[in-house]
Amino acid sequence: MVATPDIVLRARLLREQIAHHDQRYYELDAPEISDADYDALVRQLQRLEGEHPELVAGSPTLRVGGAATAAFAPVEHRVPMTSLDNAMDESELGAWSERVAKGLAGAPAHYVCELKIDGLAISLRYEGGVLVQAATRGDGRVGEDVTANVATIKDIPKTLSGSHVPDVVEVRGEVYMPLASFRSLNERVTAGIEIEADGKPRKELFVNPRNAAAGSLRQKTPAITAQRDLGFWSYQLGEVVGGPVFERHSETLGFIRAIGLPANPEIVVVDSLEAAAAFCRQWQERRHDLGYEIDGAVVKVDDLAQRELLGFTSRAPRWAIAYKFPPEERNTILRDIQVSIGRTGRATPFAVLKPVFVGGSTVSMATLHNEDQVRLKDVRPGDTVIVRKAGDVIPEVVGPVLSLRPEGCPPWQFPTTCPCPLESTLQRAEGESDTRCVEPGCPFQRDQRIVYFTSRGAMDIEGLGERTVFLFSDAGLVSDPADIYSLTAEQLLRLEGFAKVSAEKLVASIAASRDRPLPRLLTALGIKHLGPSAAEALAKAFGTLDSIMSAGEADLATTEGVGGVIAGSIRRWFDQPQNREMVGKLRAAGVDFGRVEVSRLPQLLAGKAVVVTGALEGFTRETAEAAIKDRGGKSPGSVSAKTFALVVGEDPSANKVAKAQDLGIPVLDRDGFLELLETGALRGR
Repeated sequence: MVATPDIVLRARLLREQIAHHDQRYYELDAPEISDADYDALVRQLQRLEGEHPELVAGSPTLRVGGAATAAFAPVEHRVPMTSLDNAMDESELGAWSERVAKGLAGAPAHYVCELKIDGLAISLRYEGGVLVQAATRGDGRVGEDVTANVATIKDIPKTLSGSHVPDVVEVRGEVYMPLASFRSLNERVTAGIEIEADGKPRKELFVNPRNAAAGSLRQKTPAITAQRDLGFWSYQLGEVVGGPVFERHSETLGFIRAIGLPANPEIVVVDSLEAAAAFCRQWQERRHDLGYEIDGAVVKVDDLAQRELLGFTSRAPRWAIAYKFPPEERNTILRDIQVSIGRTGRATPFAVLKPVFVGGSTVSMATLHNEDQVRLKDVRPGDTVIVRKAGDVIPEVVGPVLSLRPEGCPPWQFPTTCPCPLESTLQRAEGESDTRCVEPGCPFQRDQRIVYFTSRGAMDIEGLGERTVFLFSDAGLVSDPADIYSLTAEQLLRLEGFAKVSAEKLVASIAASRDRPLPRLLTALGIKHLGPSAAEALAKAFGTLDSIMSAGEADLATTEGVGGVIAGSIRRWFDQPQNREMVGKLRAAGVDFGRVEVSRLPQLLAGKAVVVTGALEGFTRETAEAAIKDRGGKSPGSVSAKTFALVVGEDPSANKVAKAQDLGIPVLDRDGFLELLETGALRGR
């Protein structure tokens, strides 16, 4: 079927859009749309070209990457650096596998499964074992010479090691910025100490690690690249002269490691598409366990002879596919910036967005953290902004797309009054980053204090979430956390949304919370700076809420893990009449003021920090940590030099395991953990 003028026009507009975004991404390191939105444009054009092959000539779907910039000398790749076709779900992965099987006439294939690092593709050329050139991918045929900058990356050796170094070897891989380095970089920007090539402090935060890595690698001053702490993973050989002959891709990866270059430790070889799909699913779930960002997985045919049979399209190998994970960043319109008031009066700006599907759900609001972050990110109502939602993390606005900012868009100003009906003045103490409403009667603070009191980490009252608290507050049924204990099923039945069963169930859940342990009650009071760990220490030291209430600041401060700041905050909280009145109401409601769960087990792990990662048979994460604490130990969420041991179950955090190995910290399996709980000692020591 011949393409109609409308279809021809649509294809031309798509080609122009893709060419524009290719330049923004590959040449300027300043993309205007997310990867997911770019992929959608390409797939639209591919669909039109599939239906109308006459439209294919000169299409960007035939090209790889973007043109090399004039800022660096051009480098012609002796072996082209191709791109990869994408699979957006398991059905597309299966369709690729069927094409592979057809191309191999049904012969079985093994697959190499790799992580798709979110960075910048680089080719390293070694002659006589010495690094002589490093080049970006560019358009796949011609890239940019970035040798001086690449030479500053610690992961990349200037001289190869081993006894079988080829006369010439090109190694392809990905330059990336570790997450810790990215956070540190933006901290330096915030502090005004990150200096640009012109000698002036950088004013804008970096949007994401990929763009930060690309911009760092393209610096004209290598000293700036050296400060950015970039990393590198190898994944492929290019030209090789005078080297060994390989039969499998997995062998080339072993060779790459043997000559001193890093290859990712998570690479596996599997014998079926089902196993490859399982690898993709596993890392989609665990993508945040790593110390760097990935945006998918790559599945490659392992046998090099089979690769020869399959060959290439105009832009990509037929023997490999990139399995793309659901996007965690999307672009949308920032409709407004508003401020919410928390239980301590903290005024937190948040973005009101044009709804966008990102990170597995539709997002219409996102955090902006505080006044300084809004100023640094310089986001303004009307902007096109980048929204990020990673896993269960609260969505946040990463930054604006400045090239799309409407003309005359004024900077946003932090409000001077609380949005509550009292309209009290907002205040920011000198030296603090937070702005607060200091009016004790602020109804927004009141409602959030009740929400916090009922939350899972505090009194854990099932069925009493934020919406229900607001419903009770609007109906005049609660004015502080203690009021929830006077609620009756009859009162709830008068409210919209409650039936007899749900009302009685909630009242029973509230009644059950009267017997929560003292540490939970202390946490639930919402005292500034007082978290669960300090609450647990205070409960063990003083035994009852009354003893804590009557203790002096100095006595409180001597408790391990408390100190002067927390002690002062506790003392000030209990000295306020309205708080003592609320505590009196809790007492009258029958809330237990003195239940401290004291372990009678031998304190075999006293003073020892044991970190748990992954699933252990017979334990939940909570019961494993409780077992450690019952024996006097601590179970922090991260590995440090002070960690006594790391307990590893199924699907552990690779980052925690790697850090433990780097620090020489013992790593225990389930049997080793059981022995540790029984004896307090490490197996065999």
